[in-house]
Amino acid sequence: MPVEVTWWGHATCTVEDSGVRVLTDPVFVRRLAHLRRRRGKLPPPEAARADVALVSHLHADHLHLPSLARLAPGTRLVVPHGAPRAVPGLRRLRGLRVTEVGPGDEVKVGDLVVRAVPAAHDGRRLPVGPHRSPALGYVVSGAARTYFAGDTGLFDGMADAVGPVDVALLPVGGWGPYLGHGHLDAGRAARALAALAPRAAVPVHYGTYWPIGLDAVRPHEFHAPGDEFVRHAARIAPGVVVHRLGHGESVRPEVSGDR
Repeated sequence: MPVEVTWWGHATCTVEDSGVRVLTDPVFVRRLAHLRRRRGKLPPPEAARADVALVSHLHADHLHLPSLARLAPGTRLVVPHGAPRAVPGLRRLRGLRVTEVGPGDEVKVGDLVVRAVPAAHDGRRLPVGPHRSPALGYVVSGAARTYFAGDTGLFDGMADAVGPVDVALLPVGGWGPYLGHGHLDAGRAARALAALAPRAAVPVHYGTYWPIGLDAVRPHEFHAPGDEFVRHAARIAPGVVVHRLGHGESVRPEVSGDR
């Protein structure tokens, strides 16, 4: 059975592989603090159906407690080490099987193996305070090897840390008009793509949420990253097939054959 990737918006994706549904950084709301969903309908109820949900780091647009509360009892929830201590609300999510991981740790779910990998990003829950949890990416290995980067910047040894992958889900934007250290914009994401050299890629983390009142401030930073990533990738990683999905759209990337 081929792998299937569905992009629900922002960093939220469903990866179906070997009969297992993997959900990344679930956010299912129209408004998140000062952010408003500006593109794409809210994900349908079935988007919350998963065997395992992966949380890359503690920022509220990635670890969103009300969205995690929609997961069915018994769902495995994989979070960075220290997350329940840093975010006490996690301990009140009854019925979820929480597993804390750090870089290099593996979790087996059905016929899949989920491996946590490093990310270059400030993973604190709040802008200030102690660094209690690492920011992570994940490699999901089954019929294919799918890399979900979470939020990250480029870092030395990235390709070695992630390892060989078939599909890369890469952040190419954000939720505001400026991207600082620890993020990938479209150009840097294409450079990461060239280093990782997967068969296929899906750009994520752009064109969904935007700060209220900033509609006229650098709006191209909201609309353009997906197309810009496709353009940069065609130039510096021409061997990778890039699938630019709309919200709620799915793709079954071609990943067969030897690497």
